[in-house]
Amino acid sequence: MECTIPRVNQIPINVAAGLDFSAGLRALLRQDPDVIMVGEIRDKETADLGVRAALVGRLLLSTLHTNDATAAVPRLIDMGIESFLLASTLSLVIGQRLVRKTCVSCRESFAPEASVLKALQARPDFEATIQVLQAQGVLGGGGDPLAGLRLFRGKGCPRCGGSGFRGRLGMFELFEVNAETRGLIMERQDGEAIRSAAIRCGMKTMFQDGIGKAVLGETTLEEVFRVAL
Repeated sequence: MECTIPRVNQIPINVAAGLDFSAGLRALLRQDPDVIMVGEIRDKETADLGVRAALVGRLLLSTLHTNDATAAVPRLIDMGIESFLLASTLSLVIGQRLVRKTCVSCRESFAPEASVLKALQARPDFEATIQVLQAQGVLGGGGDPLAGLRLFRGKGCPRCGGSGFRGRLGMFELFEVNAETRGLIMERQDGEAIRSAAIRCGMKTMFQDGIGKAVLGETTLEEVFRVAL
């Protein structure tokens, strides 16, 4: 659905008439805009024009299909963007996945099964996840941070159609390009190296964000495991 927003000019794409993403973006650049939003970067030409716009100081916002936030780097390089240009222009990538939201009308607390906690503890990022949640105050300190943990689930009611879920909730991770990750991009390092560096620099992963929301009762652990990597 398109919305009319004051002071925002919108261009509907019409491929049959010869107006695709790249043609529309070229026309926008000639009008000296402050901020440009492109629905999706899906080919090299659109990516090249986006980088060109960012190089001259314009803020360009767009979407890209990847598995996580840091995977945007190898995706754009695979499209043909030079690594030194990408390192100079990329500022922030936000990764998002949606989970079902626990119905607040029939939500109940329960003690999680041992198998669920075991699956959580078996993850290689378990200790880092606990540290992040403790730093945010979601989990308390102590020897066993999961001791006495209570989670939430929907029993099912007329408002949620008996599913226990009502609405959807976003899980996010924010990859902010800093000096260290910018150097890795320049060196054309793989996505795993860039992701490890981003986490080391303090990036909260999508899984960690989801676990925090499950502990707070906004969704379930099963939903987080289903959706998050």
